[in-house]
Amino acid sequence: METLKTLTLATLLAAMPVLVLANVSLGDRLGTDEAAIRSAMEAQGYVVEEIEVEDGKIEVELVKDGVETELVLSKSDGIVTAIEMEDEDDD
Repeated sequence: METLKTLTLATLLAAMPVLVLANVSLGDRLGTDEAAIRSAMEAQGYVVEEIEVEDGKIEVELVKDGVETELVLSKSDGIVTAIEMEDEDDD
């Protein structure tokens, strides 16, 4: 029985990096041009709704699993500086 617990725990821990990589985090570098940003986000399963450059920053609006997310990236290096998430069911 102990072997089964250890094996189950090892399986869960092995899957954790995949779960972490499936989301965007502050400090991630996504790129500075629309094609690179779109490619990075679509590869993670997001639908990119809009990419807009204004006031020296890049704003990216996207949706995944019913959750709207807005990312703010530094225009100079494409690093995520802010993340705002909102459930589409919220009014």
